[in-house]
Amino acid sequence: MSTYDLIVIGAGPGGYVCAIRAAQLGLKVACVEGRETLGGTCLNVGCIPSKALLHASHMLHETHENFAKMGLIVPEVSVDWAKTQGYKAETVTGNTKGIEFLFKKNKIDWLKGWATIEAPGQVKVGDTTYETKNIVIATGSVPSSLKGVTVDNDAGVVVDSTGALALAKIPSSLVVIGAGVIGLELGSVYARLGTEVTVVEYLDAITPGMDGEVQKQFQKILTKQGLKFVLGAAVSGVETEGGKAKVNYTLKKDGSEQSVEAEVVLVATGRRPFVDGLGLDRLGVALTDRGFVQIDNHWQTNVPGIYAIGDAVPGPMLAHKAEDEGMAAAEAIAGKHGHVNYDVIPGVIYTTPEVASVGLTEEAAKATGRKIKVGKFPFMGNARAKALFQAEGFVKMIADADTDRVLGCHIIGPNAGEMIHEVCVAMEFGAAAQDIALTCHAHPTCSEAVREAALACGDGAIHA
Repeated sequence: MSTYDLIVIGAGPGGYVCAIRAAQLGLKVACVEGRETLGGTCLNVGCIPSKALLHASHMLHETHENFAKMGLIVPEVSVDWAKTQGYKAETVTGNTKGIEFLFKKNKIDWLKGWATIEAPGQVKVGDTTYETKNIVIATGSVPSSLKGVTVDNDAGVVVDSTGALALAKIPSSLVVIGAGVIGLELGSVYARLGTEVTVVEYLDAITPGMDGEVQKQFQKILTKQGLKFVLGAAVSGVETEGGKAKVNYTLKKDGSEQSVEAEVVLVATGRRPFVDGLGLDRLGVALTDRGFVQIDNHWQTNVPGIYAIGDAVPGPMLAHKAEDEGMAAAEAIAGKHGHVNYDVIPGVIYTTPEVASVGLTEEAAKATGRKIKVGKFPFMGNARAKALFQAEGFVKMIADADTDRVLGCHIIGPNAGEMIHEVCVAMEFGAAAQDIALTCHAHPTCSEAVREAALACGDGAIHA
């Protein structure tokens, strides 16, 4: 029976980062993973492959829409879907192999198989039980199901996000159930590839929880790109026949029964924590009413020596949040002080334009009762964004009216996912909007729009 200081269950972004950090801190570490490759959902069937397809489809969009405007005349570009899928697979393989290398470099044992926690300090993988001083549950999440809808990725008609990444061919029509991040990213991929995309959403706005102004502008831009939206619609079921599907829904505004047909239906109604088979009930590990593992401020469950991180615990289901928790939990286990600032966790939607946010929305800030000020700057006033044909969005900064401290920032525009981190660093250091406004930004860059939004929190932007 092998003995470890820590066994991490799950090798996704939270799990593998936790394992590496713990090994760096001198612990003897093993990581359990049943997939053939490391990296979890994110690297295998989530973040990474979806970004590969987003990039490929954006390049196609540029050839169709913007090359001629720049004087770049090329023959009509076509898509070899098999090669596109091959590019996606190579991207995934390169990243998963990289995690294997890091495990070897840090002397982390990969226990191949699926884990059961036999007791505190005992993890069973296959027929072997391993002893360990500590256990971290980093088992991630799986797509949520929807009543009345049966997903069958192999059939390729009604699919979840995993199936949508590996369709045998580009569909002529696609219905996306759910207007969240996953649905809109994959919907935009296929819309650029020529698919007729309809998004059906239960709520009256897309991207729940996002700043209201960004929601409206984002939907307007996606509509111009060809996506159709049916909001306030409760899906009652999906019928399949002859290799096609019909989505039935009820409009909440008038109760009318409606339907829409498509070659493929993508169910993108969120994700749920995946802790099946671990034996948590038998161990008495407390769960929330939504099935998340309950943890304390040190990421430990109610059972001493058993910790949990990432999508398995409450909070935003984001890979980088899992990574932060993985490092923090490893440090806590090693006797150090782990830290995660949950008020400064950015979120990004990788469409074109990108949408990025951190901190409070204007609505949430007002709900706290404090006085706020809002600085906005449109990318139409940014020279670099106009050269990129991406001047439709804006930067919106929220600051405390009395202290000028930055409370949040929301960007819809080019490279938003990169630019948001300037504000993350500022918020981590408790910066005022004026601090950003007084910081020199290179010209011409899209990042100048962030400075202009900060200036708009004071005496006013220069270029608006």
